[in-house]
Amino acid sequence: MDIRPAATLVLCRDTARGIEVLLLQRTWQARFLPGYFVFPGGAVDEHEAHGREHIAGPQDADISQIMSLDEGGADYMLAAVRECFEEAGILLADTETGEPVGPDHPVHEQRQALLRNELSLAELCHQHHLTLPLDQLAYLGHWVTPPGPPRRFDTRFFVAVAPPQQQAGHDGGETIAHHWISPAQALAEQKAGQRLLGTPTMQTLRVLSDFDSTEALMRYALANPPEPYPTQAWPALKKGRPVMLEANAPAYDEAVKLDPEGEGSTRVEIVPGEPVNIAAGVVRLTAPNPGMMTGPGTNTYILGHERFTVIDPGPADNGHIENILTVTGGHIDQVLVTHTHIDHSPAVRSLKKQTGCPVLGWPAPEGIEHDSQFEPDEQPVPDTLIATEAGDLKVLHTPGHAANHLCYLLVGQGLLFSGDHIMQGTTVIINPPDGDMKAYIESLHDLLAEPLRHIAPAHGFLMARPETVIDHLITHRLSREHKILRALEELTPVSLNDLTAKAYDHLPPAMRAIAARTTLAHLLKLETEHRACRKEDLWYAV
Repeated sequence: MDIRPAATLVLCRDTARGIEVLLLQRTWQARFLPGYFVFPGGAVDEHEAHGREHIAGPQDADISQIMSLDEGGADYMLAAVRECFEEAGILLADTETGEPVGPDHPVHEQRQALLRNELSLAELCHQHHLTLPLDQLAYLGHWVTPPGPPRRFDTRFFVAVAPPQQQAGHDGGETIAHHWISPAQALAEQKAGQRLLGTPTMQTLRVLSDFDSTEALMRYALANPPEPYPTQAWPALKKGRPVMLEANAPAYDEAVKLDPEGEGSTRVEIVPGEPVNIAAGVVRLTAPNPGMMTGPGTNTYILGHERFTVIDPGPADNGHIENILTVTGGHIDQVLVTHTHIDHSPAVRSLKKQTGCPVLGWPAPEGIEHDSQFEPDEQPVPDTLIATEAGDLKVLHTPGHAANHLCYLLVGQGLLFSGDHIMQGTTVIINPPDGDMKAYIESLHDLLAEPLRHIAPAHGFLMARPETVIDHLITHRLSREHKILRALEELTPVSLNDLTAKAYDHLPPAMRAIAARTTLAHLLKLETEHRACRKEDLWYAV
């Protein structure tokens, strides 16, 4: 699939309550992000470069340098200006006298012609003798759509102050509503499930919420252009042979971190039993239990140099236990468990018997998926620190996948041992009653407040850009919840199975049983929030 270049313009304005931003709601018939609230934007047109002759301010070479491009940076800005006019009715342009285009300027009459591709932005400027003050735009962000959606974009985000006299108006086609709203309020409504926001929109709003005025925001954005989103292929080894990893490959982030010079020394597959040094004083050792629910196997993390801390020793597999003892030389000071699912904690008993090490974790809830024999010597207290030779671990209570789930943050390196709270390449199962969707999403939000640099999951490779990973999970869950709620409103009252069939109509019937557990988890969250209720075996929208 081709990744199309695209541009987005974040329009801001000052109010007595602080900064507000313009959000547009996409039509529910859109193939990509239906119903989501977004900033004005779209694909870069092949004729965009014709508008360069109407630029006022920095030219393409200077703009491209700021954006880490060889050329064409101005075209992204021109696309952002054009899309903003098409979708929101606001044109960032100056007249012959140097004044901003006003609300009564005749150029507004040709908005629809531009939208229908009957003329270009360059032709519009030529007809009305307009200049495009690109020095009023600041480069704010870079985002590449991850694999999965029907369309993928390489999008550059820009920010500008809205012309004070022009009025916003959605186009009625691609966009069906528009709102001026404070960044903090938009994020709060998204968290409450009242407004659909995509990952890059959430991250942009989070940046904007740090500023009290457009002047402070623009000053910051002009002085601090973002780092380029990783797109360069990276060398690695696959079954001993050199390969090039694309930026979205599972092993990509790990290869970049462990092989920053690009010598091609890292592997693209996880080999059970093979120790991998993933950070200073941290070794990953994967158990030989690959499967649909465990991916390449359960990762055990060993921290230290002479005395060791073991996180998630895994299943009671003798070979894996022997490998842990070999890597540590049996010098284990403590064993930590993220949660007591049977692929994470059963090996504890053998390690404790052979080394006498204390065991830290929370007792197992009832349920066949839990290790009922797990008996911790100590229950870690959330937000406290556990000392290891690799540095202090901060204890984080992260319920959702399991009620007793803990994550551990290696503070000095910003490395999060996420257990099953965050897995690579898939979403975790939330299976009530132990699984709790509301608690899971709230736990993800809590992680955004931590200083994370990488995620070390219990299944998969290291993951970079933790904020992006977490935002994507939140967006995915709330998007699914919104689809379930819309189906509930359409079918109410409805049984769980019939609602699942509607909300997961893309899945084959054989997978509906698992999907029904997730649907139930969402319904229980909606019930807690008084947005759904049940009577006997039927669910109702509130």
